[in-house]
Amino acid sequence: MSSGLATVSYIGATILFILSLGGLSHPESSRRGNLYGMIGMTVAVLATVFGPQVTAGGYAWIIGAMVVGASIGLYAARTVKMTQMPELVALMHSLVGLAAALVGFANYIDPAASSHLSGAEKVIHEVEIYVGILIGAVTFSGSIIAFGKLSGKIGGSPLLLPGRHWMNLAGLLVIIYFGREFIHAETISAGMMPLIIMTVISLLFGIHMVMAIGGADMPVVVSMLNSYSGWAAAATGFMLSNDLLIVTGALVGSSGAILSYIMCKAMNRHFVSVIAGGFGTGSGAPAKPSGEGAQPAGEVVSVNAAETAELLRDSKNVIIVPGYGMAVAQAQHTVYEITKLLREKGVNVRFGIHPVAGRMPGHMNVLLAEAKVPYDIVLEMDELNEDFPDTDVAMVIGANDIVNPAAQDDPASPIAGMPVLEVWKAKNSIVMKRSMASGYAGVDNPLFYKENNRMLFGDAKKMLDEVLVVLKT
Repeated sequence: MSSGLATVSYIGATILFILSLGGLSHPESSRRGNLYGMIGMTVAVLATVFGPQVTAGGYAWIIGAMVVGASIGLYAARTVKMTQMPELVALMHSLVGLAAALVGFANYIDPAASSHLSGAEKVIHEVEIYVGILIGAVTFSGSIIAFGKLSGKIGGSPLLLPGRHWMNLAGLLVIIYFGREFIHAETISAGMMPLIIMTVISLLFGIHMVMAIGGADMPVVVSMLNSYSGWAAAATGFMLSNDLLIVTGALVGSSGAILSYIMCKAMNRHFVSVIAGGFGTGSGAPAKPSGEGAQPAGEVVSVNAAETAELLRDSKNVIIVPGYGMAVAQAQHTVYEITKLLREKGVNVRFGIHPVAGRMPGHMNVLLAEAKVPYDIVLEMDELNEDFPDTDVAMVIGANDIVNPAAQDDPASPIAGMPVLEVWKAKNSIVMKRSMASGYAGVDNPLFYKENNRMLFGDAKKMLDEVLVVLKT
């Protein structure tokens, strides 16, 4: 394939990637968006493999690597459950970071990559290598820790070391110093030592950064790492002089940054405060009220499955608010069966989705789509928050912080100012939880004690199965 044809193929792939991002912006067009992305990646891979930069002797290695990678991808696609998607996404981000770091080292070691460069061009190329490895290493180690937290292998509570900000600043200064040493190195062997030292510090920084972030901020962390992986890919593109990698990386990096901003806005948090860490827990320990407004008033009133079914049966308008508890219990299919049955009886059932519900952006939308819940009844928080006063039953399934009235009523609460779904304004609210433990923010929820609220304790799937049985009778 000539270089001109390869360039045209890259332009076509770029257009398909842009169309893919546009399609992924809405559930109804997400399948089409995924298809555009797959076609674009196929075109990009073929244009690269058969392009002028690959010699005949390299095809065996490339085909072997593609077979191994495709086998792992197919295995993951067939075995990973939808509830495990957040940790799978974090793991994929780690691979992008690892690839960027390895490509950077390989590009630096290869004499042919920079032998033709001199002066300012050589300096710019070395800066590209240094920054690419830096971003890749941070992305790799940070994503591994995020994977551990999301999968439960590492506790969700933030690890706050004394003087952690000074440690980060010191690490940054050391990285800048060794960056200067790297650029001024006259030989590859002389530049390897500062490059390795920077890589180690970057790996430690990625670990420290994500370890300091609590469970409540994990949706932001996932989108943030998505952005990092994009910039790592863009840096790799500069190293390899590959226009498609630069454009694609910039698309992923910028879209991830925008998504991080949206997540922060949905939580009334600043991005810097997320990076600083310390918000939320992963222990599920009983909450400690903070502030006068957060003090519980009243008693918790529990209901059983039969009483819940009767409340739903007698309703005209129902709003269901899913959370991570629904994902853990894998109750989305039962939720769909209940929704289908109620709609057949003339009940107006809709779903309210908070931007940070679950452990990654769009987590609840993906689960509901898997269960074949119609897209047109799955609405964002801003689309139906005003409808709660006219709602007969607001049913919360495994959510906590996103329905906490303390965000509006208690200025001293850690989640004060966070936009929430106002389920307490419904005529009746039912909260499904295993226990009275706090959510990831680690604060008490006054919703549980309100007069119009009822608690349905137990495993979400088990209790919903019982509710479904009663509704069918």
